Amino acid sequence: MNVSASNYVSALRDVLDTAIDTQADAVDKAASVICTSLARGGVLQAFGTGHSEALCMELAGRAGGLVPTNRIALRDLVLRGNEPVELLTSDKLERDPQVARRLYALTEADPADVFVIASQSGINGSIVEFASAVKDNGHDLIAFTSTQHSRQTPSRHPSGKKLSDFADVVLDNCAPYGDSLLSLPQGGSVCAASSISGALLAQMVVAEVVRRQLDADETPPVYLSANVPGGDEHNHMLESRYAGRIRRGA
Repeated sequence: MNVSASNYVSALRDVLDTAIDTQADAVDKAASVICTSLARGGVLQAFGTGHSEALCMELAGRAGGLVPTNRIALRDLVLRGNEPVELLTSDKLERDPQVARRLYALTEADPADVFVIASQSGINGSIVEFASAVKDNGHDLIAFTSTQHSRQTPSRHPSGKKLSDFADVVLDNCAPYGDSLLSLPQGGSVCAASSISGALLAQMVVAEVVRRQLDADETPPVYLSANVPGGDEHNHMLESRYAGRIRRGA
């Protein structure tokens, strides 16, 4: 397929249609797990590295999204964990399993919290070890990943395990091995899919969580845009219910 905007859209539609057609059950299961956590007073903790942080931003702290959410990032080790800033200069940090347990400790997670981990490949050391820490501490875990990519790539964790090996629910973003959709004439490919298909699945999960809350005659704790009148007041009121449990900022 030649590289062009129209061909990218065509290929991407195939990915999105596949995700919509095949992931309904996983979306339903993920929504049930999240609703159970929220009903117990838990919050949703979302972690991803690299471009997978984008999926976490779809779930945590955004307009139209759920208020009881946190976004976890490797930079928390510096911002909240007193690690030297030089730690973040390593381009291999996401591959290091040794940082994951320290990062989990910084979440100060409640036993009722549910975790989402996003990773296209699901193979890097920090992702796999963080997933192991989540399960060792008794939390439910939802994974957003590409099953095709993960199956074709060896783990970088000493155990040989991958993110999906720890997950209670796996949502397949249906992106291909290598993520990008359009092949280049001299090798390689361009124009990624996972950020878009992952965002779609994330919003589908949010929709199902809110549907369940409405069916139970609950008022969903959902953010308004801070850029509409009354948005700040609405959001601060809801955030106050989770004081000390949710963090906003970098």
